[in-house]
Amino acid sequence: MLSFILLALLAHASPIQCKHPHPKINIIILAGQSNMAGRGGVFNDTITETLTWDGIVPPECQPNPSILRLTANLTWVEAHEPLHADIDYNKTNGAGPGMPFANTVLNKDPNFGVIGLVPCAIGGTNISQWQKGEFLYEQLVKRSQFAMQSGVYRAMLWYQGESDTENQQDAELYKDKLKRFFNDLRFDLKTPKLPIIQVALASGPGAYIEEVREAQLKTDMAYVKCVDAKGLPLGPDGLHLTTSSQVTLGQMLGHAFLGY
Repeated sequence: MLSFILLALLAHASPIQCKHPHPKINIIILAGQSNMAGRGGVFNDTITETLTWDGIVPPECQPNPSILRLTANLTWVEAHEPLHADIDYNKTNGAGPGMPFANTVLNKDPNFGVIGLVPCAIGGTNISQWQKGEFLYEQLVKRSQFAMQSGVYRAMLWYQGESDTENQQDAELYKDKLKRFFNDLRFDLKTPKLPIIQVALASGPGAYIEEVREAQLKTDMAYVKCVDAKGLPLGPDGLHLTTSSQVTLGQMLGHAFLGY
């Protein structure tokens, strides 16, 4: 009798609805040097003689529960400025393009889902340091592969090249090394069509900035786009984008991404 009652109850029970507690994260890799890491709002404090971030976070850079960040110890947390504080930890970080990029995407496409930013940029680095086998490259692959366990690769945002403007040979070899880096990364991440959006330089300390910019603007690879930062206002050092410029750049990157 008891068995009969249990069977009857099961027959009339409603199906159990199981909702996956962790939806797939849309992974966006952030790599390059200081202007990707973010120096917006960083100034020289004349009292302490140290570089300091002013702490100003404009609306376009505000946190959003749907924007996550992969920390240095490989945990997902809600993202906030400065995104690279525990990655480019030997430098003073400020606002970068990552948060305005993510907010632009979500504002334009509210159904896009959760964005997972993977900060990997390190200030003062040249393209040779991002070649396969070098520490920065291997860290980039390691962090990206870990992030992949929680989602799907959607794009890499790449802003680098200022350090390659100081030497003629570096500038001349830049295009070949850049393409090799992109190809190696796509191969190692097993994503041959990974969208890559790179930034053409707004500034550079050396005499060969136009050579590097030309390489960036004429990369000519499938699924690689370039947005041009030339003309965006720079900070007092003449090298780093201001906070407002980072907001503009992030929006440009967001629109380019949504165009894929």
